Amino acid sequence: MTPTSDETTPLDERITDALVGAAVGDALGGPVEGYSPEQIVERHGGRVHGIVGPWHGDAWRTARPVAPYHKGDGHVTDDTLMTHALVRVYGAVRDHLDAYAMARHLVPDLMTNPCWIPELETEAIPLQRIFLAEKWLVARLHYGHVDPREAGVGNIVNCGAAMYMAPVGLVNAANPPGAYAEALDVSGAHQSSYGREAAGVFAAAVAAACEPGATPDSVVAACLSLAKDGTRAAIETVCDAASRYSDFESALRPLREAVAPYDTVGPDYRAPSLGARRPSRLHAIEELPVALGMMVVAHGDFRHAVLGAVNYGRDCDSIATMAGAITGALGSEVPEYWAKAVEEASRLDLHAPARTLTEVTREIFARDVSRRRAHEAAFTRIGG
Repeated sequence: MTPTSDETTPLDERITDALVGAAVGDALGGPVEGYSPEQIVERHGGRVHGIVGPWHGDAWRTARPVAPYHKGDGHVTDDTLMTHALVRVYGAVRDHLDAYAMARHLVPDLMTNPCWIPELETEAIPLQRIFLAEKWLVARLHYGHVDPREAGVGNIVNCGAAMYMAPVGLVNAANPPGAYAEALDVSGAHQSSYGREAAGVFAAAVAAACEPGATPDSVVAACLSLAKDGTRAAIETVCDAASRYSDFESALRPLREAVAPYDTVGPDYRAPSLGARRPSRLHAIEELPVALGMMVVAHGDFRHAVLGAVNYGRDCDSIATMAGAITGALGSEVPEYWAKAVEEASRLDLHAPARTLTEVTREIFARDVSRRRAHEAAFTRIGG
């Protein structure tokens, strides 16, 4: 497979394309989240090829009262809100993060930092939009005073932590093991079991995509070198299946069939099985293997990978978020008309977080070099 990542693509462009790409994927996938490919075709008269309106049209406020969100029309969801919140934490700490940074910085941000919430069409604190699995952070860390490194234990095991780990991969650009380790530490405050593992592997995938000359194959190889248990098996199985296809239409069913044995949710996404989202060494979240599979099908092309993720259905906003971040980090261009439309519809500056993270990433790398040299000098003095 020919390289997708241009060796001359600078860091700032990779970070921008990854973060903007993740937001665009999120916005495109939001309105069809929870449905099957067949239902998507029936509702939209064919596959989704761009920004579409809410599934229930103007009745979006009352059609699903438990989640009265304006998904569609270019609105980002909680995936992007959490990603931008994590960037703000990096902006405050300006160094590598750990689980304690989540307690000290992310939780207060979710509780006290009002911002525009596109799906609510109002300014509010992020806590009022995020899902129950993300509210767990606040319940456990702010109210329960649980050790941040263990706070994720007991939460429903899902992609909630993985979906916003792209910044960790970017801070550790071209260092997949470093991204994996940092994301595992950070996500310990939020998730456990294969939900935490997916967070580490997704961060590693983004870091691997930043390597000069990276390809979809090299990204998958980096993931497989680090992933454990069911997560590793699911990625290997799904990406092997994906390698047989070059268009997402023909890959939709095979990728679902490949990941199904590892997915605990079951065939009906809106009616999870009794064993859904429980800790296990045998299982994996569905979103990350499918996102990587769509990257393989698309040969690293952003548009093809994201549209494949969107039309896959189920938790497709998170799948498309991950596919968008990885292919963006590879250097595949994010269509400007999509980025502009999502930015305007969501009333968010999608490029500001990228500027912040680029600046912080360079500072962290300089510190890493200084720390490494100090260690080398000390080790040499003791006879290493």
